[in-house]
Amino acid sequence: MQNTFSNMERAQVLTQALPYIKHYNGKIVVIKYGGNAMINEELKQQVMEDICLLWLIGVKVVLIHGGGPEISQTMKRLGKEAVFLDGLRVTDKETVDIVQMVLAGKINKTLVNLLQIKGGHAVGLSGIDGGIIEAKMKDERLGYVGEITKIRTQPITDLLEKNYIPVISTVASDRQGNTYNINGDTAAAYIAGALNAKRLIMMTDIDGILRDKDDPSTLIHKLTVSQAKELYAEGVISGGMIPKVDCCIEAISKGVDTVVINDGRVPHSILMELLTDEGAGTMVTGD
Repeated sequence: MQNTFSNMERAQVLTQALPYIKHYNGKIVVIKYGGNAMINEELKQQVMEDICLLWLIGVKVVLIHGGGPEISQTMKRLGKEAVFLDGLRVTDKETVDIVQMVLAGKINKTLVNLLQIKGGHAVGLSGIDGGIIEAKMKDERLGYVGEITKIRTQPITDLLEKNYIPVISTVASDRQGNTYNINGDTAAAYIAGALNAKRLIMMTDIDGILRDKDDPSTLIHKLTVSQAKELYAEGVISGGMIPKVDCCIEAISKGVDTVVINDGRVPHSILMELLTDEGAGTMVTGD
């Protein structure tokens, strides 16, 4: 299809983005990367391009990733069945070794490599490196699933000051040397809060918060923490959306300006969110 954008229209798009570029220049933006944007190859390439563009215009991007589907695939190949309890992966000693191998190894280094191919300078870390995420056992029934007890930001801020993009996998440790699997959304909320990030973008496979879950036209573009709590009571926020919104509220309570539940299925949704009026999802703010 012939490109219908003239050079003038392209120039107008860039000038319209200028106030947003000024707003985020030198500020920390944390991106929790997951969902379909992590599986779909075309979307993955676009996410990496978005991150590199933000980095090039002076945004201090921190990328945090999980990798649940790939962990499950690896376990299956190794003949180990994935077991879930209340939506959380039951993680015995063998499973946590697989989690560490997949998250801190394959996925982390693949993302670092992709960012560098796109022109960025990235360094891969896990929550264990530099003691970034310290944790304890959340529930004995879940095994090595961690509850965060402490965040150390210095390894992250050191990299940001040296103009690198930190890419962090969500595995953690305790002072006895045990390794834990950490929920990616929770880790992103805690890290973004500890960094006093300007914005946390949580990539998902949904439009955002819908007033009617079966009607995309009922997307709520913006709401406050108080309004979110009212939507809990009304049953509008329910099921799998509850822990996601809990993490938004947690991040804001810890010092993040705004959190966005971002529709990662939309091409270049990160740039749409940060550099246009339109956005791509639901923005949650403090009261």
